[in-house]
Amino acid sequence: MSPFDVRFPKESRNDQAIFTVLQPDICVICDKNKIDARGCIGAPDLVVEVLSPGNTKMELLNKYHVYEESGVKEYWVVSQGDKSILIYTLNEIGKFEPSKIFTLSEKITSTVLPGFELALDDVFDDVE
Repeated sequence: MSPFDVRFPKESRNDQAIFTVLQPDICVICDKNKIDARGCIGAPDLVVEVLSPGNTKMELLNKYHVYEESGVKEYWVVSQGDKSILIYTLNEIGKFEPSKIFTLSEKITSTVLPGFELALDDVFDDVE
């Protein structure tokens, strides 16, 4: 339920030691131990951010770096204007690798959610 805080600890899970808190549009957390009454502590497995006119380039760049440094396995960037999704997947050395840009009539899958398939025509069905 929004707003949903994701707290990214550096050295300690103690709340006083956490300085980075983000509220992704959507996140998937496979480890129930990361969820508490205040949201999530630690990296979600998958984060989805929907671009909007309010997003600044600095905000997007900051989120990209936080998600990469914290070990988010997949980061999806959804562009309503372009009706497209770009997926960044964390590689074995902890760096994001971008996918091709997926658009209408395509289906995407997730390395984090085996068996999950998303048809972009369904996602952007009502977007004008």
